Amino acid sequence: MNLSRNVCGAAIFVTVAATAVQPTWADSRADDSPASAEKAASAEKPAATTCPGEDPKAKEVPEPKPAQAVTRHRLTVGGSPIDYTATAGTLILRNAEDKPVASVGYIAYTQVDVRDPGRRPLTFAFNGGPGSSSMWLHMGVLGPRRIVTVDAAPTPPAPYSVVDNEDSILDRSDLVMIDPVGTGISRAVCGHKDEEFWGVDADVDQVSRFIAQYVTDQQRWRSPKFLLGESYGTTRAAGVVDALQERWSMAFNGVILVSAATDIEALFAVAGNDRPYPLYLPTYAAVAWYHHQISGARDLKSLVEDARAFAVGPYLSALMKGDALTDQERDQLASRLHEFTGLSPEYLKTAQFRVSESMFAKQLLATKELTIGGLDARFTGPTVDPLAKEMHYDPQASAIAPAFVAAFLDYYYRELNASRDRTFKPFNWEIGKHWKWEHKAPVGEFPQPFVNTTPDLGHAMTLNPGLRALILNGYYDLATPIFATEYTVAHLGLPVSLRDHVQMKYYEAGHMMYIHPPSLHQMKSDVAAFIDAASRR
Repeated sequence: MNLSRNVCGAAIFVTVAATAVQPTWADSRADDSPASAEKAASAEKPAATTCPGEDPKAKEVPEPKPAQAVTRHRLTVGGSPIDYTATAGTLILRNAEDKPVASVGYIAYTQVDVRDPGRRPLTFAFNGGPGSSSMWLHMGVLGPRRIVTVDAAPTPPAPYSVVDNEDSILDRSDLVMIDPVGTGISRAVCGHKDEEFWGVDADVDQVSRFIAQYVTDQQRWRSPKFLLGESYGTTRAAGVVDALQERWSMAFNGVILVSAATDIEALFAVAGNDRPYPLYLPTYAAVAWYHHQISGARDLKSLVEDARAFAVGPYLSALMKGDALTDQERDQLASRLHEFTGLSPEYLKTAQFRVSESMFAKQLLATKELTIGGLDARFTGPTVDPLAKEMHYDPQASAIAPAFVAAFLDYYYRELNASRDRTFKPFNWEIGKHWKWEHKAPVGEFPQPFVNTTPDLGHAMTLNPGLRALILNGYYDLATPIFATEYTVAHLGLPVSLRDHVQMKYYEAGHMMYIHPPSLHQMKSDVAAFIDAASRR
């Protein structure tokens, strides 16, 4: 995940402040007394707009103002130079009463000297978590600079390599990277608390309001618009595109979902929820094949197709029978699942044929005392506790996170000249601990038992037939398995005439497919073609 750009001008730091109207004074009586002069000076000073302080007992404080660090750069993509402005800024988010509630950090890239900005596409992007800043997509694939990491292995400590990103989307679209409240430098203001924004619907509302305000401030209402989210960011994106359409009448051209997670119940295997297990199976087969734990006679795609068929046939049927399975049926099922997963029949029977992704990651290479990555199963790392049931850590995250953090913070402060007044939080895992997993779908009276924003996306696409969706999938992604995403797409509820408005792309990589160089290049090609087609009139 690397970002790069050529600096062609001096950095400029700009602080944006509200302009106050100066009062005018007229008095027929002259009074040159010191008291009168002091009174006049006080009266001529404009009253500051205030809001409640962080401490409820504190007096009111001045309302926060947006700030911007603006720099000019040049990037070459496909042999053509792009001159652009980078803005590392904050936007003061307002609620329905136009009162400030949060200061939201963002980084925007806009091409300069565009004759008609209304025809230039504009893409809003974010990662997920919940609790992650947009650093990963930013430094991995979308922005002008990219961190170089070692593929499928730990990236050594510094010095790190940051290069110009020739796979950036800046040749196709302006770009705004958003950090939700509690991540990056984004925070609640005026007596509000960060926790107010830590929930599915509150999060959708804050990001929707940010986009509406940004589009208005930058006069981009006529621009073709796109959303791009990764992981939980896809949960957010599906809700945001519908909310913007319903509440602000802002119709988007396209939604790009990277490693989709719009249906949480399809992904998390908890007691009483058997639906994820068949949906995991094709990915388990792909990962076992990659690590040579099953027969390599079949190619990857035909193996995955066979696993799909078995998953929705004999495997699903057996799970529905539950304890009613006979011993013979249990033996037959264990044997077939072993062929797809590489796990021993004894282990599969002991697990009652219900192996979570964390259990699979811990068990597949257990005899070698290795744990495989959850986000990208091509990565492996030493097992912390050989007797544990599940993985203790994700080797993929451990392999690349230090490089990403170092590269981004250096870029943010040194190249973008961002203010150091606040600590930038690349990720904030406290958010996930306090997240409110409740969502009110666009249709229906009651909150969902499991969060699922798939109906939101289907609703938005049905009401806006011009809206397209591009969904990117990694074969070796255990966190958001490909078959779970295919199941989700099959349940969008779209009219027959709109079903071809969804495109699916597959990569021989994991959750963050862009850290795999061949997939990075293919992803850029797929996203560029999608933006071009969805922006065309």
